[in-house]
Amino acid sequence: MAILPFRPSAQKRFQRLVQPHLQALHAFAYRLTGSRQDAEDLVQDVVVKLYPRLDELEPVSQLRPWLNRVLYRQFIDSVRKKGRQADSPASDMIDSENQADWLDSLASDALSPELELNRERLGPLLDKALDQLSPDQRTLLLLHDVDGWRQEDVAEVLSVPVGTVKSRLHRSRAALRKYLRGSMEPDADFERRDY
Repeated sequence: MAILPFRPSAQKRFQRLVQPHLQALHAFAYRLTGSRQDAEDLVQDVVVKLYPRLDELEPVSQLRPWLNRVLYRQFIDSVRKKGRQADSPASDMIDSENQADWLDSLASDALSPELELNRERLGPLLDKALDQLSPDQRTLLLLHDVDGWRQEDVAEVLSVPVGTVKSRLHRSRAALRKYLRGSMEPDADFERRDY
């Protein structure tokens, strides 16, 4: 019997590949789901799905974008499995009590008092505006504008050309702006008085 060269177990090889990316995957899953529990479930589903496919993972040179793409597709599949329409907002999966917490988590912890006050005033308005966007638009804005992903990375995760990301970003921002402008207009019944 020939002695085989030492090779780490599949479990150790998988852990070595995926472990460095778990925190980033969880952050991305949280952005998609808006819930810590749902994000953990989503990451767990992806890990369980990928474990038997270790041989496919090992030759991937850019593993983080590849894992993000798998996670995003798993998220879309889970939304569809739950019987939701493709363009229903991801925030529908969050109960109303946790929506404010989810939106608050998007902002920095180091805000000045003035910015904190503005956030408290605009938080519910921004929440409604984000609800008006499709999940794809919301995901795109969260990835690029909130998380700071490069357009090339977003394009790779969403499996679309960079030009498509640019045009979708433009349309998503325009839709958000349009809703916010309409929501911030003064009431027509209110008469402006000059003192």
